Amino acid sequence: MADLHRVDDPADPRLADYRDLRDVELRKHLEAEHGLFLAEGEKVVRRAVEAGFTPRSFLMAPRWVDGLADVLEGADAPCYVLPESRAEEVTGFHVHRGALASFERKPLPSVEEVLATARSVLVLEDIVDHTNVGAIFRSGAAPGFDAVLLAPRCGDPLYRRSIKVGMGAVFTMPRTRLPDWYAALPALSAAGFTTVALTTADDSTPIEDAVAGVERLAPVLGSEGHGLSPRWEQSADRRANIPMRAGIDSLNVAAASAVACYIAARR
Repeated sequence: MADLHRVDDPADPRLADYRDLRDVELRKHLEAEHGLFLAEGEKVVRRAVEAGFTPRSFLMAPRWVDGLADVLEGADAPCYVLPESRAEEVTGFHVHRGALASFERKPLPSVEEVLATARSVLVLEDIVDHTNVGAIFRSGAAPGFDAVLLAPRCGDPLYRRSIKVGMGAVFTMPRTRLPDWYAALPALSAAGFTTVALTTADDSTPIEDAVAGVERLAPVLGSEGHGLSPRWEQSADRRANIPMRAGIDSLNVAAASAVACYIAARR
């Protein structure tokens, strides 16, 4: 069982994972084999443990200890118990849900490993808002997508905000980084996937038509500002839109992903 340690001093060096590695610093550990990430909230902490991530430590207010007693029972990591009023002094942000945990990252699999048994994968290009990244993982996990592929400059799915918004979907959805941005979509096509770019381009067709009858599908989503790059838009096998009323040109990328995933799953 995790050893419980009562802590009163926010400057205690044992809390370094939570104080010295705030979210800005976590980006420097992006997908690093020996990096770490923070999970916030009882459900998310529990899901990270259930997904096989190794906890380094736990940090929580006294009232959250009982709720996570079973998780702590099976963990070989210290649990630091800190008064709720002092938690923000350590982390630099308001801890809404009382419990945090620091986990070791796992090495990312290769693209080939991720695609080996996949039928439906989401492909993200340069989506940098971590709220959107988390929401897209959740949108893909809900209807049963198999994996997510991220362009090199896409936001970190294990950023605290991404994990929280996605309710831990990133823990169970296989994912990896695409090593070659330029050739990414042609490589997917060569691997047997039909890539479908979500776009408002004039030659796009309604998404229901674009995904109909496709066996191995890869919807492609672009950044929050300008959408997909010309390279990715043109190198996709098909271009698709989400039909909407006049005067509304597009949806937020997270909302678009939810609609696209639902329609794609029903194909």
